[in-house]
Amino acid sequence: MASELRVDKIHNEGGDNDSGVDLSTNDQVVLKTADTTALTVDANQNVAIGVTSKNSANNGSLTIGHTGMTKISASASGNADELVLIGADASANVGMSIISNNSNQGTIFFGDEDHTSIGGITYDHSDNSMSFKTNTNVDFKLTGAGLVEMGVTYGYAKLAVDSGTSDGYAGYFHTNTAGGYAVLYCKTGSNVSGLLYFYRDSTSVGAITTNGSTTTYATSSDYRLKENVVTDWNATSRLKQLKPSRFNFKADKDTTVDGFLAHEVSSIVPEAVIGEKDAVDKDGNIEPQGIDQSKLVPLLVKTVQELEARIAVLEAK
Repeated sequence: MASELRVDKIHNEGGDNDSGVDLSTNDQVVLKTADTTALTVDANQNVAIGVTSKNSANNGSLTIGHTGMTKISASASGNADELVLIGADASANVGMSIISNNSNQGTIFFGDEDHTSIGGITYDHSDNSMSFKTNTNVDFKLTGAGLVEMGVTYGYAKLAVDSGTSDGYAGYFHTNTAGGYAVLYCKTGSNVSGLLYFYRDSTSVGAITTNGSTTTYATSSDYRLKENVVTDWNATSRLKQLKPSRFNFKADKDTTVDGFLAHEVSSIVPEAVIGEKDAVDKDGNIEPQGIDQSKLVPLLVKTVQELEARIAVLEAK
């Protein structure tokens, strides 16, 4: 035989009667401690813990918040329904919400109540992608095609990265390694020759390619990119100004090498040198000049041609 117990409220016997279960509202169960609502289950199976008021339009959701939090709004988040919402203070200024919306997206938000200045993680069922956001901007995205996008949308590169800054010192990648492992490891299939391609804006300026046996480091040299081309110029006089030296680097005292001092080359073949002489950063650390010695090759070749012409004249006498 079935039995029932019908009451409006249940309080602790012998106490101050401010803690217990309140059943006085139709289709709602309220658990109170110290006369404050601690847990509410409403007719839509919404569960609210530590929240005195909850938007009852969202069915089957869980809200966890500070006791003083009196308002939880889902409408401000773009037709989204909170499945789980956690607030850390009375104004819901800090918290987390897990939502689903009409765009078939599931999102974990971290931030304020109206979702206008927050970060989060979103899964989009329409393209099977997962995005990581800060302040509503997508900073990192895993696409359904297995691609990784960071601050940029490409759709064909396996990993696409945009530094998002015009600072000349800001890099797209920062890598570090130890134990003899490669910092950057490049590998292609047998039917692909390109390892790296370099662009300035939309113009190709160089590439690193391989043919399976050797590697080519190429800079742009197409005649269609050049103008004012001349071949009659004096190379020998400029070559004689170069000062090849032998030295060791301070970091490798036991190794003597042949080369040049960058600042001595900069006035003779300026395109071969980057950086400024004696430059330092804001902390006083050396910002070293660099040299691309391959840029000296045209000067060497032209000098050899000029010497060959002189030799030919002497031999003809």
